[in-house]
Amino acid sequence: MFQSKVSGVQVLGKVVDKQAEILTPEALAFVAKLHRLFNPTRKQLLKAREQRYREIQAGASLDFLPETAHIRNDLTWRAARPAPGLVDRRVEITGPVDRKMVINALNSGARTFMADFEDSSSPTWHNLVDGQLNMRDAVRRTITFSNAQGKEYKLRSDGKIATLIVRPRGWHMEEAHVLIDGERCSASIFDFALYFFHNAKAALAAGFGPYFYLPKMESYLEARLWNDIFNVAQDEIGVPRGTIRGTVLIETIVAAFQMDEIIYELRDHSSGLNCGRWDYIFSVIKKFRHDPRYILPNRSDVTMTSPFMDAYVRLLIKTCHLRGVHAMGGMAAQIPIKNDPKANQAAIDKVRLDKQREVLAGHDGTWVAHPALVTIALEEFDKNMPSPNQFHVRREEVVVKASDLLNTNIVGGKITESGLHDNISVGLIYMANWLNGSGCVPIHNLMEDAATAEISRSQLYQWVRHGARTADGTVITPELAAKILKEEAAKLDRKSYPTLDLAVKYMGSQMTGNRYDDFLTTLCYDSIVQTEENARL
Repeated sequence: MFQSKVSGVQVLGKVVDKQAEILTPEALAFVAKLHRLFNPTRKQLLKAREQRYREIQAGASLDFLPETAHIRNDLTWRAARPAPGLVDRRVEITGPVDRKMVINALNSGARTFMADFEDSSSPTWHNLVDGQLNMRDAVRRTITFSNAQGKEYKLRSDGKIATLIVRPRGWHMEEAHVLIDGERCSASIFDFALYFFHNAKAALAAGFGPYFYLPKMESYLEARLWNDIFNVAQDEIGVPRGTIRGTVLIETIVAAFQMDEIIYELRDHSSGLNCGRWDYIFSVIKKFRHDPRYILPNRSDVTMTSPFMDAYVRLLIKTCHLRGVHAMGGMAAQIPIKNDPKANQAAIDKVRLDKQREVLAGHDGTWVAHPALVTIALEEFDKNMPSPNQFHVRREEVVVKASDLLNTNIVGGKITESGLHDNISVGLIYMANWLNGSGCVPIHNLMEDAATAEISRSQLYQWVRHGARTADGTVITPELAAKILKEEAAKLDRKSYPTLDLAVKYMGSQMTGNRYDDFLTTLCYDSIVQTEENARL
């Protein structure tokens, strides 16, 4: 076992090669200090999430908070001015933290790159620690890679490298390979602390700074926790407060009612908000899974023009621009389709229309998942946004009420048998890959990550629980779902999917209308840990 040399800190994961350069005694002591200071609050806030759901389940409604009305109604306060490298964010590319993808993303022509330790990364110990090595080398512009065929990858020589932003895992995740005083380390703190410790000063020297995307928050108090961590971290390392910048993904229905408050809590560190559209859809299903009034149709029918999605976008843009920060658009999940020019053109056209809608709505930038889509997104933003951002687009005419954010009535939306098959297929294939160490998976010509897989399994739970009917009148029962799961599993080659049986087991557990786990990642995580433990032994 790797000896941490830090009192109270145990590293249970296998440490090989240069990984020890990340897990230094000084870095682990920094992780431990932040964990000891802030993990009790994290756990309290997670309990508050559970309590809020119980209240909603008992009939409480979601609304804007009366106790924070003074923050929303005060039109004078503003957040921090955009930091270097974050003034113009018109196209951001996202992806996991493996070495080749990091290089390709930094070279893609996008303005920024969100290196993702969360939804597009499977949290194997190897992925996480190697990902930190890759971040270290990316910040210092020394990152290179050679594949098995000898092809060399390196950063472009013209200096036009995307600004690096890191997304740590959400508050709900824990890092099983690191114990602090006998308990699992907060995964959020682990990911943040290692990156910040090793790279804050080097990033500043390179002309940008330690920048983060903050996922899956459900309240302004969770943003306050991040802000407290930022202040202590900056003081410990010796960089000025306000050096860190965080962009919050509004990807839960609860957080949509607290946008002003979230920016306010982070205001000296805020870089705005992002429409995390896929997790947002997942959150709506999750928070109202007990209520048949919130049954959603096929995922493909839940578009950004759906009433609740449109309201959320309009409110986010208005709120961000009032406070002087970026309002970032959502992810285009399409990927290039080889050997089918017609289908490929249809996918490109869909991306183009999506990005055009976003820039005309007033967004300051958008997300893509594939380098080939950067140019398409740039064309739409360059044509319609000649300035670095659109803070001047106030959207003062926008009035969004609680009922607008909760209006899930989608005209023309249907549940179909093909939608049922698609959800089961996507969930199954994604989980099988995730359990095998890959968190970003091309399925049916879309780039799927944990957020989109969450929609699939949550809809299945919702449809089965309430006995929803397909467009042709078929009732979706546990037996029907189990039958289709068996059919979809039979289509897959076990040699290509060595964890298929485990994925079938986990997927099946979510399709009975009874059991519902908060997150797929927490449902499946211990299997990854056990697999790694078996390999180590």
